[in-house]
Amino acid sequence: MAETDTADRMTRDLDWNLLRSFVIIAQSRSISDAARRLHLTQPSVSTALKRLEDRIGKRLIDRAPGRFELTRAGAVLYREALEIHGAVYRLSTLMRDVTDEVTGHVRLAVASHVVCPVFDQVLAEFHTQHPRATLSLSVLGSSEALASVSARTASLAVCLVHRRDPKLEYMRLYREFFGLFCGPSHPLFGRENLQKTDLAGQSAVSFETDRLHDALRSVTLLRAESELSEKIIGTSSHLEEVRRMVIAGLGIGPLPLHVVARDVRDGLLWRLPPYDDPPAIDVHLVWNPKAVLNRAEASLLQRLRAAIAAVPMEARTYGPSTKYL
Repeated sequence: MAETDTADRMTRDLDWNLLRSFVIIAQSRSISDAARRLHLTQPSVSTALKRLEDRIGKRLIDRAPGRFELTRAGAVLYREALEIHGAVYRLSTLMRDVTDEVTGHVRLAVASHVVCPVFDQVLAEFHTQHPRATLSLSVLGSSEALASVSARTASLAVCLVHRRDPKLEYMRLYREFFGLFCGPSHPLFGRENLQKTDLAGQSAVSFETDRLHDALRSVTLLRAESELSEKIIGTSSHLEEVRRMVIAGLGIGPLPLHVVARDVRDGLLWRLPPYDDPPAIDVHLVWNPKAVLNRAEASLLQRLRAAIAAVPMEARTYGPSTKYL
């Protein structure tokens, strides 16, 4: 009975704005960083955190010089708060969809520079069928895209996947292959018959997910096998920015072969060894089966899943010979 009373009291007395603030605090590097993102003063954010900790009865953030981490209780609350935040975020869209003739709005979280004709064709058919439906495509890092689908602030995601969340559903949309490239000002640009040993010690640029424990693990191994410098000069979660750094000559960088085929033909990029067995990276369609979808979201998801099932994987695999689309 006491547990029931405690739960009832929490649902009655808890300020939902505190949970919203906590989501931002948990995603920040410090109280000052959270204050900047919330457009509040540091004392206000600290007070809000203290109020929530008092209400929950648990310490939520472990703060010490050089450390700002979620406690076990904080991690549990953050996971649940994301679910609540996503549900509240979607209320206005769901209410509008009940009465409006408009079929609804679809929020897509998309990894940088997704190049896939199957995806593009489905978008075209979706718009033809539902001309009054609206879409927004946010370019995010893959981990952020997955988090937004988990939190239900995005309808669907098209991104890389490292570890599968059992609460989400996945379908492989396409497969691409990565190679190493340099720009026109690089000393290796234009040189034929290069060997992997020619790359030893050269500076590198790459993606933020280019780590052994992340989605681009095979690309990390490719860099290591080529003995590029362990120090990465520049990183980005956006493919366009990695491409920019490679072309600018900051270093050698990994890029999808089919995406940069035109740049190679135009003399902006030069492919470097190894040329055989390039690492394959899969890009997935991801959705949250617990999310309550509006008509537009449900239609687009159904179309994407049907298209993926109908097109053989061989036709969704883009290698060195695939032209930029």
